[in-house]
Amino acid sequence: MRRSGAMTDEELRREVRDWLAANWSPGVDRAQWAHTVVDAGWAVPSWEPEWYGCGLSDSQSRLVAEEFAAVGASGCGHDRANLFACTLHDCGTDEQRRRLIPPSIRGESKWCLLYSEPGAGSDLAGLRTRADRDGDEWVINGQKVWTSFARTADYGMLLARTDWDVPKHNGISFFMFPMRQPGVEIRPIHQITGESEFNEVFIENARVPADNMVGEPGAGWSVLQVALGYERRFMGDLARTTKDVKRPRPEQQNHLVELAREAGRLDDAHLRQQIAWIDALATVNRWNRQRSKAATDRAEAATLMALGKIAMSRILHETARVETEIVGAEAMLAGPENPRGEEVTFRTMNAYFTSIGGGTDQIQRNIIGERMLGLPKEPDPYRNTPFRELPH
Repeated sequence: MRRSGAMTDEELRREVRDWLAANWSPGVDRAQWAHTVVDAGWAVPSWEPEWYGCGLSDSQSRLVAEEFAAVGASGCGHDRANLFACTLHDCGTDEQRRRLIPPSIRGESKWCLLYSEPGAGSDLAGLRTRADRDGDEWVINGQKVWTSFARTADYGMLLARTDWDVPKHNGISFFMFPMRQPGVEIRPIHQITGESEFNEVFIENARVPADNMVGEPGAGWSVLQVALGYERRFMGDLARTTKDVKRPRPEQQNHLVELAREAGRLDDAHLRQQIAWIDALATVNRWNRQRSKAATDRAEAATLMALGKIAMSRILHETARVETEIVGAEAMLAGPENPRGEEVTFRTMNAYFTSIGGGTDQIQRNIIGERMLGLPKEPDPYRNTPFRELPH
C-alpha cells in the first residue's frame, strides 16, 4: 500500500518496524526481497507513489533507512545514493523511468560514471569524447578516466559531445551507455593505497540507443548538474574513510577519543583541542546538510551541497592529520602486524579521494564563491566560441 507524508515520524517508524517484522528475515531470498521492497515503496521512500515511492519527506526517508539498518535489511536508500536512478527520476522521460529505474533500485543493474577525461577533468566542459548519430543509435568514440566500478557496471552515465559548432557547454549530451558491448576496453589504475578502484575506459565505435539519451541533445550539461548534486550530497553524507574496517563516520569523533586513550595521550591539552576542532567542523557540516535538505530552491540546495562536500574533504584530511599526530611514528608502519598504523596511513592517503571525486575542492570553492558569496565569475574569453575553434 502506498503511503503519504502526512504521518508523524513515530507513526512511520512503527509502520516500518511492523512491516519489517512481517516481511524480513536474514535468510530471505535476496532477489525476491528486492522486489518486495520496491513494491512496498521503501526503496525510494521520498519519491512519488507513481514512481515507486511513498511520498515521504527527505528526513522521513532517512528514518526508514535507519529502521532497515537496525535489523540489517537491505534495499532502502536509493533515493539518496543511487545516482543513476535519481538522475533518471529528475531528468528522464516516463519511458526511461519505467524501463531503467526498476532494475537499478532492485539491484539488478549496476552503473558507473563516465565523465572525466585525460584532458577534461576540472574543466569537464572541455571533453572530447564524441557521439555521432546513426539512425536510432549514437556511435561513441573517446576515452574516460577515474571511473569507479567500470568492470562490473551494466551502464555508464556518459557525457559526450554531440555538437562541435556551439560553445563548449552547449554541445554536450548525457547518455545511459551500455557497458557490456564490443568497443569498450577497461584498464584498472593502480592507486597509492594499493587498490585499483578506478579505471580508464577506452570507447571505440560503441553504440548507445537514442532512447537512452537523458534530456535533449546538447542539454547534457544541465543533466550533469543534477547528477553531480546527488553525488556531492552522497559524498557529504558518507565518505569512505577506512580500508576493510568499518569505522564511524567522520562526524562521529569518538574514535579519535578512543585512539588518544589507547595511546595514553587523552590528557594532552593540544590533542583535546584538535579533536574538539574536528568535532566542531563536523557539527557545522551537519547543520549545513540539514539546511540543504530543507531548501526549496534547487540552486541554493546545490550550493549548500558543494559546501558540504568540501567540508567533508577538510574533515577527512584533518582527521587523518590528528590521527597521525596521536599514533606518532607508528603511522609510518604498515601491514597486518601494524593494524593501527596501517589504518591511519590508509586514511591519510585516501582522504585525497574525497578532495578529487565529485568535483575537486577548487571547483567547489568556485561554486561557493560565485553562487553563495556573489563573487564575479572567472574571466572566460572563449565563452561564446564554438568548441571546434577553441585552442587546444
